Amino acid sequence: MAAPVQLAAIDAGSNAIRLSIARATGPGEIEILESERAAVRLGHHAFTRHRLDDDTIARAARVFRYFRDRMDRHHVTAYRAVATAAAREARNCRRLIERIRRKSGIELEVIGGEEEAALVCSAVRGTLGGSAQPRLIFDLGGGSLELNFFERGVLRHRLGLPLGTIRLMETYAIQGAISEDAVRQLQLHTLALLRSALPSPPKLSRAVALGVACGGNAESLLRLAPGPVAGRTPALNVRLLQEQMWRLLSLDVAGRMKAFRVRQDRAEVMGIAAIVITTVAQWLGLRALLVPGVGVREGLLLELVGEQYSGAMVSQEEQSRAAELLAGARWFARRHHCDARHADQVAQLALSLFDQLRPIHAMDGDPRLVLEMAALLHDVGHFVQRKSHHRHGEYLIRYGEIPGLRGWRRDMVAALVRYHNCKSEPQAEHASYASLDGPRRRQARLLASILRLAEKLESEHAQQISGVEIQIAGRRALFVIRAAEGTRLDLAGIERKADLFEREFHLQAEFRRAPRKEKVA
Repeated sequence: MAAPVQLAAIDAGSNAIRLSIARATGPGEIEILESERAAVRLGHHAFTRHRLDDDTIARAARVFRYFRDRMDRHHVTAYRAVATAAAREARNCRRLIERIRRKSGIELEVIGGEEEAALVCSAVRGTLGGSAQPRLIFDLGGGSLELNFFERGVLRHRLGLPLGTIRLMETYAIQGAISEDAVRQLQLHTLALLRSALPSPPKLSRAVALGVACGGNAESLLRLAPGPVAGRTPALNVRLLQEQMWRLLSLDVAGRMKAFRVRQDRAEVMGIAAIVITTVAQWLGLRALLVPGVGVREGLLLELVGEQYSGAMVSQEEQSRAAELLAGARWFARRHHCDARHADQVAQLALSLFDQLRPIHAMDGDPRLVLEMAALLHDVGHFVQRKSHHRHGEYLIRYGEIPGLRGWRRDMVAALVRYHNCKSEPQAEHASYASLDGPRRRQARLLASILRLAEKLESEHAQQISGVEIQIAGRRALFVIRAAEGTRLDLAGIERKADLFEREFHLQAEFRRAPRKEKVA
């Protein structure tokens, strides 16, 4: 048995902040040691005023300080803390991140809707295993509704809609009991967004357990409308929920707390959750929904365990997401008339350098994917102007709507494109680099140093470099370059491109051409 490791996952959601601490002894062996939930509503004012108020930030920082104490008590060696919809929409979320870092030392990362949905889907698959292949996995949170449609276990379509319970509650000023007029208004609003995003939805009525609902909102409604249990997974009876919903909506917050034994923050939004869930279920023809009781935290723990015990362990969901992102990058590069053969060669060289240097930089698959996308896109700025194409490329990537590229990945790809040719150095004044937190900035500098070397090796756009072998000895890194016979190598130029590499990797870089192989008679 492998040595056990202590891991922690923190989900700073729109309605509450949650912590899970676990012990792992292998890729599939996770034991939850402690779970905590703090009723700090980051979504308050985040969706209507797009700001986090001072009291919310202070309360969140105190919660993270407490979470740090719990993590230290269990000797946690690896963790990941993420924030979702509320932080994404709050213009002052940087204040929250910095305050939490000062108070607790925890690095909070704001993730995009795509990654949030991927983590939830990973958690659902890990819980259900092979017992069921859902056609739909949806997560109703405080700020958004994420819908993921599958066919034979493969993700076919993903929707992210601004239909979170806190967002709707504050937008429509709903407090206490909900009138029939307000119910109708919420239903029409929900249907309008669904029909606009997916005019021809698949009908899922032929089987009972095709839909999976995640999030505390769905879990709070189980007592109101329980359905048939599938294995050990409880289910929500949609028809019964529709019948019982009017009883729920007629109660004020105190009445819901007493009748359904829920906390105040959950009682405030569970009526809105019932309206959204029943509307979505009717729209898709669903009769029941499995409620496995997992979400972002469980997805984070699975990710952390995979990193600890198998760095190359990539799920089908992650492979599909990576393929989508790379396809989007190639489409964007073609649209801006990039040299595809040159970009592919730079990407191949960059990934080779990344893999050989992995024992030093210790980065995983996500930064590797970002590096590959940056290599494919490093010349998109030529579409605007060749002379300053690094700056124009950064702007195009930040505002050009590359399919699937969101959040920190978009910012890091843009930063790498800006820094790929030594005409610009990483600075906090640059928008893409400034958007990254401390650890991500460090990763960006490491990746930029690799991309610079790969781009210089392919500067002739001739695809004459067949490979590079890195030999590490002490504080010296020797790059042995294999090139086609007759290829001119600008070794001095490559060395000039190595300044950032030497600073970030703390190695002295040397470059040498591989000796030619003698012909055999």
